[in-house]
Amino acid sequence: MRRTNLPNEPGLNDFLDPEWISRALRHLLSPRRIWIVVISVVGLWLLSGFYMVGPGEQGLVLTFGRLTGEPRQSGLHYRLPAPIQSNFVVDTAQVRTAEVGYRTEAGGQNVLLEEAQMLTGDENMVVVQLFIQYLVQDPIAYTFHVQNADAVLKASAEIALRSAVGQNTIDFTMTEGRVQAQEQVKILLQALLDQYRTGLLVTEARLLAVDPPSEVRDAFHDVVRAFEDRERLVKESEGYAEQVVPAARGEAAQMVLEAEAYREQRLIRAEGDAARFLTLLAEYKKAPEVMRERLYLESIERVLSGAKIFVLETGNGGVLPFLPLTEPTPATPPVIAPTEPPPAP
Repeated sequence: MRRTNLPNEPGLNDFLDPEWISRALRHLLSPRRIWIVVISVVGLWLLSGFYMVGPGEQGLVLTFGRLTGEPRQSGLHYRLPAPIQSNFVVDTAQVRTAEVGYRTEAGGQNVLLEEAQMLTGDENMVVVQLFIQYLVQDPIAYTFHVQNADAVLKASAEIALRSAVGQNTIDFTMTEGRVQAQEQVKILLQALLDQYRTGLLVTEARLLAVDPPSEVRDAFHDVVRAFEDRERLVKESEGYAEQVVPAARGEAAQMVLEAEAYREQRLIRAEGDAARFLTLLAEYKKAPEVMRERLYLESIERVLSGAKIFVLETGNGGVLPFLPLTEPTPATPPVIAPTEPPPAP
């Protein structure tokens, strides 16, 4: 049903009226409204130049595509809006990881890849898994000098690993040379990254597994266990030697000190005896008879000092028979066994 109570309601013909359209455009495009729109757009454009650099990050500012100034540290910064300037934020504190020879799935399982198979220096096949941790040391080189620094690091790590494994034998790489092979991989990998100007710093390169192929793995594991037993026995022998040798050296030093002390004691006693003899000789020359009598009495006193002396009175019959000359020892009374009483009648 057509409404007739609104006679002034505009119809379709009114919207298509050129005069009405002109009035509407003049109303919308008034100078005041245009300035408001322009100022709002310019304000939003200027506000778009603020950017935030978080902790452990560094910001890079480009002016018409060229790097400008030094990297910005954490905090709120401002640059001119695009397309005049643009910015990149690089996380330099995050520890990044790379895997060579395997991939870690979502469940934590390691999937072995074909790239893990390598040839050793003695022309044996070995399966190696390498784990790498690294940081962004130079954000400028990391962002602009290479197209994909992480992919370059992975390829360089595989090159360094194959080079280190190819320089050593399989037994050396699997046993005592494992740590040395890790150091070789880390040094060579860092040299390649510096040569390519990736801006990355390798903090750790660790060999997770160095195993022969599955067909001969048991035999190689027996060899590894034999090497470990040998090293254990060598360490035990060295520990025993470290325990015995110092004790023997201490006993030898003690015997030497005791011998030196005995020698000093004998020398001092000999010197004292010689000095005493010379003193007695001088006195003997002054009065030989007196000194001879004195020496005799001193000798008798020294000899008979611990002896028991018995004074016996002699009569016409000669020496009184008295035996024994020492105190008699009391005889032990015999032990008589008890006798049983006779049985009652």
